Amino acid sequence: MTTAEPVTRTSPYQHYVYAYPHKTAYRPLPDRPLLAELWASEPKDALSLYLHIPFCEVRCGFCNLFTRIGAPDGLTGAYLDALERQATAVRDALGEGARFATAAFGGGTPTFLTATELERLCDIAEHRMGADLRAVPLSVEASPATATADRLAVLADRGATRLSLGVQSFVDAEARAAVRPQRRADVEAALGRVREARIPVLNIDLIYGIDGQTEQSWLHSLDAALTWRPEELYLYPLYVRPLTGLGRRHPAPGPRTGGDPAWDERRLTLYRAGRDHLLARGYTQHSMRMFRRADAPPQGADDYACQTDGMIGLGCGARSYTSGLHYSFDYAVDMHQIRGIIDDYVAGDAAGFARAQVGYPMSPAEARRRHLLQSLLQADGLRPDDYRDRFGSAPADDFGPELERFADRGWLSDADPTALRLTPEGLAHSDAVGPELFSPAVRTAMAAYERK
Repeated sequence: MTTAEPVTRTSPYQHYVYAYPHKTAYRPLPDRPLLAELWASEPKDALSLYLHIPFCEVRCGFCNLFTRIGAPDGLTGAYLDALERQATAVRDALGEGARFATAAFGGGTPTFLTATELERLCDIAEHRMGADLRAVPLSVEASPATATADRLAVLADRGATRLSLGVQSFVDAEARAAVRPQRRADVEAALGRVREARIPVLNIDLIYGIDGQTEQSWLHSLDAALTWRPEELYLYPLYVRPLTGLGRRHPAPGPRTGGDPAWDERRLTLYRAGRDHLLARGYTQHSMRMFRRADAPPQGADDYACQTDGMIGLGCGARSYTSGLHYSFDYAVDMHQIRGIIDDYVAGDAAGFARAQVGYPMSPAEARRRHLLQSLLQADGLRPDDYRDRFGSAPADDFGPELERFADRGWLSDADPTALRLTPEGLAHSDAVGPELFSPAVRTAMAAYERK
């Protein structure tokens, strides 16, 4: 099997790898295959359902997700109309026997929708797709400004088990530096409303590496979050990506766009301080980013655990995964381009929604790579026996040179012979480990992607 060439860049912050292949490797599918044919022979008894809402009240300076600021009158309703048409077409394509084991609403900001619109979103998931939201884990993303009591009441009533709140910092000056205008008082009020809604799991997102942030202010934000005893915390390093608000402030390579050892070291220092702070306070580490309170109720698979297929994504920013193809709609970061893609989606008909439009074919070699990559980025790592049962070979047979390089850098643990697991320092370098496992084909496609 062909293995990837070493990545020459040594920065620990290369790519946030939450799915493989990266969406910039996707291309228009010339044959636009029918979903019914793609899913005909796939296992469908434990699918994951994801509904994407591409609207936010503001766009943070670091955000390169598929979302637009605000919505003209009628656009959210028209978007939900299209989502319902897509759901009907996808459910027809799945045929009999499709069952959902997990569900999530993301974006964007799903709670940008009104309470009435959130009811309709849940109806689409339940009545059109057949997901029993009260019987499966349901995770929903929210912002402090949109986590209103009426919206949270809808989500709690419809079965939400996890609410993820994007806070990023409890220091107002840092929030402004990240182009996320918010006041701590408003964040605290939103957290109070979430707790009053009694959604079982609260996750708080925080970011380190913001201009002006110090170790003291970083720990201050962590302690402010811990006051609410969140069941989960996600700690994200700041990235400055092209076409984002911060990217426009720093358009040329430099201290905030990569290649700056001092900034890399500062982010590593803040990461280690945050990690140790949480571990000392009863949290367990599940990945570089994800920490869970030891007594928190269990949820579904962690965000990084995407080794298996069976993902159904609805909405123009969502991905779907079969064993042979990952597919979605077009992707952009530029606001003008995003608006055009949303408009095209809203105008879509059932015939168009019954076909895959943009994607990346998954060869057996890429499936092996994906399984290894996304398992290794979990703190629990990979069981070689599980890998062998699925693929008929050992990880070292398929990826020997890469694993040797990780071991030479002290990133692989030898403490447990039954598991392939990153060391604490390896976890700290997850955003370098992941890209080193990208295939040459994926790397070439990503490099050729025309940003828009």
